[in-house]
Amino acid sequence: MGFFRNQFSNVVEWEEFRDDMIFWKWSNQEIKKGSKLIIRAGQDAIFINNGKIEGIFQDEGAYNIDSEIIPFLSTLKGFKFGFNSGMRVEVLFVNTKEFTVRWGTQNPVLIRVPQLPGGMPVRANGTFHFKVNDYVMLIDKIAGVKDSYLVEDVKIRITSVLDQLLMKWISREGKDMFNLQANAYDIANGIREDLDMEMMDSGITITGFQVMSFNYPKEIQDMITKTASHEMIGNLQRYQQVTMTDGIASGHVKGGGAASDMTGMMMGMNIANEMMKNLNQNQQPPAENRPTAATPSKEGNKKPNFCPNCGTKNEGANFCPNCGQKLG
Repeated sequence: MGFFRNQFSNVVEWEEFRDDMIFWKWSNQEIKKGSKLIIRAGQDAIFINNGKIEGIFQDEGAYNIDSEIIPFLSTLKGFKFGFNSGMRVEVLFVNTKEFTVRWGTQNPVLIRVPQLPGGMPVRANGTFHFKVNDYVMLIDKIAGVKDSYLVEDVKIRITSVLDQLLMKWISREGKDMFNLQANAYDIANGIREDLDMEMMDSGITITGFQVMSFNYPKEIQDMITKTASHEMIGNLQRYQQVTMTDGIASGHVKGGGAASDMTGMMMGMNIANEMMKNLNQNQQPPAENRPTAATPSKEGNKKPNFCPNCGTKNEGANFCPNCGQKLG
């Protein structure tokens, strides 16, 4: 859209607004009598004269500059438009929204670990959030020399120091180097505070920083997974049994070799023993119902007083003294 609708007036607005643009400067043109200022939602308009802020306008809408804007400018209140002359000022449009940016380490960060002399390479990724909070600093450090500023410019500055901050806060808060995710909140909070200090001189504040995940080399990740599996099983012998069973079920352990045949035989014997043990336990009656060995009663051992064969009196002998009949 052209700035000059006629020789007397123009429109001051943010042309070709972009969501990834932090600010855009309307400059090098004269504001003429009858010109209008247009502020859209999510924008602030800052009038600058000779590097100084003259006024900040935040409410969206269309304004007549000479009647609604100039009376509120700090040092230009008495400015009168000439017939063919205008007022040369800059208008900085600022995107007021909070920006969200994804980040990821370009190269592994080497973290000191006693078990690994060369350090453990760790990658990480996540998001951070920022917004403009200080217009004076923004103009002094950035807008004074740039006509526009992109989210990508902030991302480049953030990622340039992110590796060092990750190393610092992982070493400080990473109590378990093989489970950094458990301390992700504390690590991220420390990094956010440092990044906020880093960006303070640009008029930008870091409103949030998150670590979504830490990534280890494949060998270390495999070790972590294996260790976790052992702990979940809780018993090495049990783990071996489960591993062997999984191998047979998946077909990874097959017949055709001495080792696999022996493995199958041992597994079969173990299963058979377990089955027999369970069968015996299931069939065995309760202790209170089990028969006990008969003990001979005193009455069963008592000798008869007379021989049942011949009637001879017995004096406690095992055999009859008359006929030889067994008596007990």
